[in-house]
Amino acid sequence: MSTETQSAPNFVLNQIREELEAGRAEKVVTRFPPEPNGYLHIGHAKSICLNFGLAKQLGGDCHLRFDDTNPAKEEQAYIDAIKEDVEWLGFEWAGKVRFASDYFDQLYAWAQHLVREGKAYVDDLSPDEIREYRGTLREPGRPSPYRERSPEENLDLLERMRKGEFGESERVLRARIDMAAPNINLRDPILYRIRHASHHQTGDKWKIYPSYDFTHGQSDALEGVTHSICTLEFEDHRPLYEWFLANLPVPCTPRQIEFARLNLDYTVTSKRKLKLLVDQGVVNGWDDPRMPTISGMRRRGYTSASIRKFCDMIGVSRADGGMVELGMLNHAIRSDLEDNALRAMCVLNPLKVVLTNLPEGHEELFEVPGHPARDDMGIRQVPLTRELWIDAEDFMEDAPKKFFRLAPEKEVRLRNGYVIRCDDVIKDEAGEVVELRCSVDLDTLGKNPEGRKVKGVIHWVSAVHAVPIEVRQYENLFLEAEPDRDKDVDFLEHLNPESLSIVKGFGEPSLRNAAPETRYQFERIGYFVADRHDCTPGALVFNRTVSLKDGWAKAQKKG
Repeated sequence: MSTETQSAPNFVLNQIREELEAGRAEKVVTRFPPEPNGYLHIGHAKSICLNFGLAKQLGGDCHLRFDDTNPAKEEQAYIDAIKEDVEWLGFEWAGKVRFASDYFDQLYAWAQHLVREGKAYVDDLSPDEIREYRGTLREPGRPSPYRERSPEENLDLLERMRKGEFGESERVLRARIDMAAPNINLRDPILYRIRHASHHQTGDKWKIYPSYDFTHGQSDALEGVTHSICTLEFEDHRPLYEWFLANLPVPCTPRQIEFARLNLDYTVTSKRKLKLLVDQGVVNGWDDPRMPTISGMRRRGYTSASIRKFCDMIGVSRADGGMVELGMLNHAIRSDLEDNALRAMCVLNPLKVVLTNLPEGHEELFEVPGHPARDDMGIRQVPLTRELWIDAEDFMEDAPKKFFRLAPEKEVRLRNGYVIRCDDVIKDEAGEVVELRCSVDLDTLGKNPEGRKVKGVIHWVSAVHAVPIEVRQYENLFLEAEPDRDKDVDFLEHLNPESLSIVKGFGEPSLRNAAPETRYQFERIGYFVADRHDCTPGALVFNRTVSLKDGWAKAQKKG
């Protein structure tokens, strides 16, 4: 059975517990605020587990709120997929699904408030000029020539922007903070941009859309969020987050806490790059089993419990812990499937075996547990007939001494069945082995043969009752551990041309009615799942989730 793995530390949980114990906080409210511009990936899974997990552990609430401030890149399909992913991972959001667009009226009113207070202005500089005026990390920025417009003029221009009187990029609304601030995010950041795009929630009502920085803090405040948990790249944005909360009449002031994002080797988690893989046809959609998206991992056969366990294993810290080994994620799924996956025998490289001392039409049924340690997973019936399929790799004509599988004049046990002996090898005109003639010892069911030691056990299926299956075998999508590390090299150059191979094989009859997303251990081969889209009773398709060998677990024991 699987080995238990200790949970890693979670500094965010510890900090909030201290606040609760000291009486500085009452009910905890967190939120998960994805942008609906792509599918969620394994990095988002860490954030989901953290935000929803904190709320659950501390008796609070977690909101699902879509940061839908860029209609040009957002789609309803992404919204639907994200909701499904969160639910599949086993979490439930408090109340209704929320959208940043729910607050567009209030955000606009607060933008007007900043203008009246002399803390925001409409700027006519082009995007390139704004970047130039902003300065660098070593040099302060320069004030825009439009920075001193009166509140009255700014209010008028802002309203005309809202009505759509200007073209895109003609004007923006900026906060009036400090163009010499050491933190570039405080150098008059953009609050609103003109976008003549229809919005999936608000239609054509708005011609201007707020920036993420202007939206998320106030949205948190409107929802009563107590802790805004985000990744470390937002640490430099925290002073701006707090500036908005301090300069607007918000109902509460959430606290922002940053944690280190997940970096998984042999993986890219940039949504832009993942979308490129989809758009260029490198993969077959966002839920391709080679993708690190939650839906892709689900389709590959990962369980929600294994992903939650993985996130628990890696923990939550402020320090960037570098790359997390993919082997750790594979260990989490192996541990889960070892305990919970049904067993079945399949042959992926078939070689015919004829049991010559059985009569034509011979048939008997072996009753085999659905899982060796789970009485609740039933019994499956495995038929034995005169003709079988075994895996070609389980036979070797010139076998070395330590080859314990089938070879001429050697014996091996059929898994859950009898001991057989290879008596004759049949070859075709090209000299290829096409059939083995074997004899079966009918006195060896469940016991060892008299006076002989048989070490090898092989899997098999009845040729008469074999069920044709298609198996999609997946490897890492990239050959490099950090495929996007070198900014001067296109990450697509590191693609693995053998990340997918498709083989046709045979499975035992218990697979005939395999329902989509049913997970199996194909004995002695690996863990597989019935494809959630393509597997039907008439066309059985299985995806390999992971192999049986767990190198990561062995390495941890040695350590």
